[in-house]
Amino acid sequence: MNVFLNTLYITNPEAYLHLEGDTICVKIDHSKKLQVPIHHLGALVLFDHVMLSPALLARCADDGRTIVWLDRSGRFKVRLEGPVNGNILLRQSQFRSADNPAQTLAIAGAILAGKLRNSRQVLMRGARESSDDNDKQQLVQTCRLIAGQIKKLPLAESLDTLRGLEGDSARLYFAALPLLMRGNAKANFPFTTRNRRPPRDRFNALISFLYALVLNDCRSALESAGLDPQLGYLHAVRPGRPALALDLLEEFRAPLADRLALTLINRGQLQPNDFIEREGGAVLLDDAGRKTVITAYQERKQETLQHPLLETATPIGLLPHLQARLLARYLRGDVETYLPYLHK
Repeated sequence: MNVFLNTLYITNPEAYLHLEGDTICVKIDHSKKLQVPIHHLGALVLFDHVMLSPALLARCADDGRTIVWLDRSGRFKVRLEGPVNGNILLRQSQFRSADNPAQTLAIAGAILAGKLRNSRQVLMRGARESSDDNDKQQLVQTCRLIAGQIKKLPLAESLDTLRGLEGDSARLYFAALPLLMRGNAKANFPFTTRNRRPPRDRFNALISFLYALVLNDCRSALESAGLDPQLGYLHAVRPGRPALALDLLEEFRAPLADRLALTLINRGQLQPNDFIEREGGAVLLDDAGRKTVITAYQERKQETLQHPLLETATPIGLLPHLQARLLARYLRGDVETYLPYLHK
């Protein structure tokens, strides 16, 4: 846990990656653009049709280094990984807990408590920083309503009830999110409701892309802790769906993805010309926009904060790994409850 390995993101579809000694060499049009020591990397995330040499594929599989391909909009396409690692006894505990309705409800409720509380924190911070009294009043009122939903979570007797509370809170949260946009951001990134598959406006395209990046980190964190990312508690289990990774993502949507999205547009780091509108209304980031977001996300992961539970300075990029290990401790019976990540 003391070693924070980086993720190499390659967005140029013309790129070709191959091994050169103990380094990964990135070439475009037969010209070397980048060379990175392979032992510095924990994973590779590739967009579009980036190609790799067979030797590099084999080395990553042998080392347990994950390779993920995403499409241009950040949607998952395929994942390459070596033999499954992890403690089978831990996975057995995970499978048993998923078959226990009371335990499933407890874990799902804790995850949602973290999500709703973190969403509320983002809005509260926006209210404190707002210079518009009307916006501030609306944000405070939304925070009160979400706080009321949080109080209802322990009373929920089914997953359907929990999901209903989550849906109501999400509608409140996304309705208030435009109030956190500053300056030209409101005009450049009009946003009324959450939409996806495909996103139909710039802000939805931006947060969908960030969610995909955070989801990949959550999945890697669960796998490194020895858990099965396919078997979740809040999200329904479906073939090919990383339900537990989606569960863990819920705790980090607001503090890691939404806050970064707002920072990028409020500071003017992203502009309307960083997006492409396709026939049919789908909107996605262009190559330059993706690079801007990925660079900002990588820089954000390197920043440190005081972990609310461990009370130690922790790189933000390690937060999903810490939560995965806390969940593993709960499933092994080392602690009585699973405590979600609560952002300050």
